[in-house]
Amino acid sequence: MSSFDKREDGFEKKYALDEEQKFKAEARRNKLLGLWVAPQLGLEGDAAAAYAKEVVAADFEEAGDADVVRKVIGDLTAKGISVTEPAIRAKMDELMAQAVLQIKSGS
Repeated sequence: MSSFDKREDGFEKKYALDEEQKFKAEARRNKLLGLWVAPQLGLEGDAAAAYAKEVVAADFEEAGDADVVRKVIGDLTAKGISVTEPAIRAKMDELMAQAVLQIKSGS
């Protein structure tokens, strides 16, 4: 294997690792979002954890974050809680920073 091939292989492995970390961080962010929304919906304990899993699962409906935003806004609106998409997206950004730190620290 030439040094070029080794370097290329290294870049491919780093890219795969970066993508895996991104996936984990997004899933963690969605879980944190679900746990943040749950009390607003009157959920706690196991019900809050189950709701957080629903939010994580919602992300697999389509590419991007629109499916998660739509679920959370829909659930809050159904409970009579007014919320805007920019507010949810801002919270998601905040939680992404927390999620990245948690993933990097291994917690």
